[in-house]
Amino acid sequence: MATHAYTVAPGYAELEQGTRAFGVRGLREGTAWEFNLKVGLAPGVQLGLFGPAYLRVGGEQGVGDLGAAVKFSRSVSSSGAVALVPAVTLPTGDDARGLGAGRTLGSLVTVYSVDLQAQWHFDGNAGPVGIGAGTPQWFTSLGLARGGLVGVATELFDVTAGSAGPKQRGGLAGVLVTVADWVVVDAGGVVGLTGATPDQVFVGLTTNLGRIFK
Repeated sequence: MATHAYTVAPGYAELEQGTRAFGVRGLREGTAWEFNLKVGLAPGVQLGLFGPAYLRVGGEQGVGDLGAAVKFSRSVSSSGAVALVPAVTLPTGDDARGLGAGRTLGSLVTVYSVDLQAQWHFDGNAGPVGIGAGTPQWFTSLGLARGGLVGVATELFDVTAGSAGPKQRGGLAGVLVTVADWVVVDAGGVVGLTGATPDQVFVGLTTNLGRIFK
C-alpha cells in the first residue's frame, strides 16, 4: 500500500509488478495484474507509471485506471530521508463495468524512511488521496521491514471515508527473497480490519532494468 522515500538512480529504470487475488467476502471476487515502472530523472527525482494493466471484478475484466507519480526525495540524515509524491490517475478503466473511478483523481503523499539497527527499516506515509471526487480521503501507513537474502515486511494502513470510497483499514505481511542483485521476489497477504477492506493474497517481482538513458 505504501512507498519508501528513495528514488531510482538517474537514467535507470526499475519495474515492480505483481498479481493479487482479493475480495471482501472471498478472494475469488477479484484478480489484478499491476505494475509500477519507475525511472530516475535526476538525483532525488523519479517518475512512476503505474496501475492495473489487467483487472477482473464483478464478472468484468479489462484495464483499470492507470496513472503517473513524481517522487521528490531528500536525505535528512545518514540513515533517513523524506519525500513528497504527487500522483494522478486517469479514467482509463470503464467505470460502468466497475473497472475505474470514472474521473481523474489525485493524491499528495508525504513519506519518511529511516534505517534502524539490525537491518530493520521503517517507512511512514501520510497524505490526502481521492482528490477530485469531492471529499478527499486521508491515507496513513506505518511499515516495518527487515532486509537480507530473505526479508520480511509488515504494514498497517488506514484510509478514511470520502467521496472516492469507504473507510478502509488493514494489515499486511510479506516475505521478500533477493534472487540476484537486480531481482527481488515477494509474496504475502492483507487482512482487512473493516467490513469494506478486502482481504488479499499477492505475489510480486521487482527487477532493475538497468540504464536506459544518460
